[in-house]
Amino acid sequence: MEQKSNAFLEQERIGTLMRKFTVPCIISLLVAALYNIVDQVFIANASYLGSYGNAANNAVFPLTVVALAMAVMIGDGCCAFVSISLGAGKEDDSHRSIGCSIILCILISLLLTAVYCIFQDRILIMFGGGVNAETFANAKEYFTWITAGIPFYMFGQMMNPVIRSDGSPKFAMASIMAGAVFNIIFDPICIFVLKWGMMGAAVATIAGQILTALLAFWYLFHMKAVKLKKESFGIFRGLMKKFLPMGITSFLSQISVVASMAAVNNMIVKYGAADEIFRQAEYAQIPMAVVGIVMKFFQIVISVSVGLAAGCIPIVGYNIGAKRTDRALELFKKLLMAEFAVGLAALLVVELLPGQLISIFGAANESTYYRGFAVKAFRTYLCLMPLATINKGTFIYLQSMGKAVQSSVLSMIREIVFGVGWAVLLPIFWGLNGVLYSMPLSDLLTFIIAAVLIVKIFRELKGR
Repeated sequence: MEQKSNAFLEQERIGTLMRKFTVPCIISLLVAALYNIVDQVFIANASYLGSYGNAANNAVFPLTVVALAMAVMIGDGCCAFVSISLGAGKEDDSHRSIGCSIILCILISLLLTAVYCIFQDRILIMFGGGVNAETFANAKEYFTWITAGIPFYMFGQMMNPVIRSDGSPKFAMASIMAGAVFNIIFDPICIFVLKWGMMGAAVATIAGQILTALLAFWYLFHMKAVKLKKESFGIFRGLMKKFLPMGITSFLSQISVVASMAAVNNMIVKYGAADEIFRQAEYAQIPMAVVGIVMKFFQIVISVSVGLAAGCIPIVGYNIGAKRTDRALELFKKLLMAEFAVGLAALLVVELLPGQLISIFGAANESTYYRGFAVKAFRTYLCLMPLATINKGTFIYLQSMGKAVQSSVLSMIREIVFGVGWAVLLPIFWGLNGVLYSMPLSDLLTFIIAAVLIVKIFRELKGR
């Protein structure tokens, strides 16, 4: 009975619970991020694709993030709501919110697929895919196939936090890993052996996403704390109003990447054309390819950061629902320390080993301009990562406390006001370098706000 009600979330040591829930969550998110990154590594090292393929991949990447944003909004919101409901003993709300989330995810995924198919060319140009003809051709080929896998991708990603909320973080991790391993195995076969190019990279990715979706579907019939029924499935507007706001922060953290990359990519195209080197046709795709690679590394770091915080959502939600704010406070302290450690470790890597990082992405096949710009981009764009990880952890913790509005507004300020605003303004004065300065400035200003919030959270959980 305790296992079904998830009562262990109120009883086990906080450190033990963090390891149990955050490690699988981190691995799941890392593996999800690696889907696109693995494609880019193999594409970069294929001599017939190279930086053109990399730039194409960078143009398509934000469009996959749109699908991920929709999925995590539904999944993370449902996860937080289910955890709070179980802690408060409201089992009917738990199973109905899961059924509603599944229906909602399927409908949205089909709609997004249709939009991508109809407006493909316009969307690719909007995200910088038209930097030159070869990049556009590669982007269109890759995007066409990736679009076909959107429903499977969204279902698998949406179900991942739901599975965690049911008390099965290891299965959530395994389902994502299975798809990623499948992708890693078939990517080189499709790209190097079959010579399918961008289509091959996409086909391997889709196959992995289908496998993850099938495993998530199987889990629906083997849930532990929540049992689904026929009446679980439907569009319950009352429940949607409760659980969707809890996922807004996750949505904004992902969708803001799309807005930021759209701004960054367009600024790269605009100011790259004014650069003495990158205005030349044979080098025009380099800045977009490089910044895409740097942002993929940042995505890995943020996946760890978000995994730490998102993995804590069921623990925080349950203990808040059970009125154990002392345990919620202890968890917050440990989370902040872990977030800083992740950011610091990542900072040391980009500052000390930028050359080694860019070598993974086919630098040997490119010009010296490629490596030179990449080293500068890594060291400049990501120089304040410890602040970025703390910011992300704080915002998601607010979400897990049920403070969806505060968390959403703060995420909007960071990602849209600062992230997009500085990416557009700074290049006016510093050209391509201004694009690189936009990230650390945004993280610094956001941290000032986050520091105030951290103090408020401490005081609230202490009952002051």
